[in-house]
Amino acid sequence: MKNPDPALALAVQYAVSEARLPRWRLRRWAGYALAGASADGLVDFTAAELNIRLVGQAEGRELNAQFRGRDYATNVLTFEYGVDPLGTARGDIVICVPVLVREAREQKKAFADHAAHLCIHGVLHALGYDHIKVREAKRMETLETAILARMGIADPYQA
Repeated sequence: MKNPDPALALAVQYAVSEARLPRWRLRRWAGYALAGASADGLVDFTAAELNIRLVGQAEGRELNAQFRGRDYATNVLTFEYGVDPLGTARGDIVICVPVLVREAREQKKAFADHAAHLCIHGVLHALGYDHIKVREAKRMETLETAILARMGIADPYQA
C-alpha cells in the first residue's frame, strides 16, 4: 500500500518577489500533488525533496534555452532526478512568474488557481510523470485535474 502522506522537504527560492506565492502556499500545493501521486501509484516513493525557484523572464528564457533548446521563457520547467533506493524522489521546479501572470490573464483564470496548477504540474514531473505520449499525457492530466478538484479548482484543461 502506498504512503498516503509522503514526507516533503521543500526549499523555495525567490529570484523575483511574488507576495501571492508564499512558501506555505507552495508547500500546501506540493503536498496535494504528492498525496495524489502516491494514491495513483505510478511512482513508488515515500518522500520528496523538492526545490521551487520563482524566476523572472530573463532567467526563465535562459534556462529553457540551455536545457530544452527553446529560446523563450516557459511557464514551468522541471528537473527530475529520480527516486533513490530509500524511496526519496528529488527534483527542481522553476516557475516563471511573468509567464504565469500573463497566462492567467490571457486564460481568464484566477492567479492562485493557475499557480497551483503549474506547481502541481511541476511536482508531478519531478516524480516522473510526463506528457510526451498520448497515454502518459492523459494519465497526468487526469491526475492533475483530480488533485485540483480536491482543492476546489476547476479543470484547467476545459476551455
